[in-house]
Amino acid sequence: MLSLSMRKLAITTGIAITLSATAVQAQQENDPWEGFNRTMFTFNDGLDRAIIKPVTQGYRYVTPEIAQTGVNNFFENLRDVRTLFNNLLQGKVHNALEDFARITYNTTFGLGGVIDVATPLGMAKNDEDFGQTLGYWGVSSGPYVVLPLFGPSTVRDTAGMVPDWYLDPVVYVDDRGTRNSLQALRLLDTRSQLLDAERIISGDRYSFIRDAYLQRREYLINDGVMDVRYDESDF
Repeated sequence: MLSLSMRKLAITTGIAITLSATAVQAQQENDPWEGFNRTMFTFNDGLDRAIIKPVTQGYRYVTPEIAQTGVNNFFENLRDVRTLFNNLLQGKVHNALEDFARITYNTTFGLGGVIDVATPLGMAKNDEDFGQTLGYWGVSSGPYVVLPLFGPSTVRDTAGMVPDWYLDPVVYVDDRGTRNSLQALRLLDTRSQLLDAERIISGDRYSFIRDAYLQRREYLINDGVMDVRYDESDF
């Protein structure tokens, strides 16, 4: 008869093998276009290393931190408009009211959103988009796909980009020069937020970013509720 420790070791090894096989199967199901995706990932990564990242680092170097915070607050306030409509589409009325209150306070008392006055007042910050709305109503994510310039996505999230585009206040700015400048500044702000986070990337960059993206999207769609179950009798 196996000792208790040997039995636990055997169970643990069996679980590890099962999880490994499941992970490989999930990878094949979620990423059937891996060849194309890796090619596009290499293109995006090369463009980022050559242009976007150096420009972003220069932006962070010359821009005072308080100004960077103001820029980020401004675009987050604009993004709350998208979140508001998607919360309504998901029937999350309470969250939508929070979004409306945030937009109203930050736009009115926060100098157009440059100052975040809503968070210190206890108004929760939500994050919703149309891809999450589709997922909320049961639409499958479909295969993982890396888009030119836009990066990680899925078929569902790619389709969700279209209605979200119409919910972006920047696209309604009449002056083309101003509109393009805002888009460029938002790109710098978004990339700046990722400079510190990318330090945790290890191993195969493509696989790491893919898995992190898919896990985060699942987390957001389920509002942070993860269904993790195990049988204590096995241990």
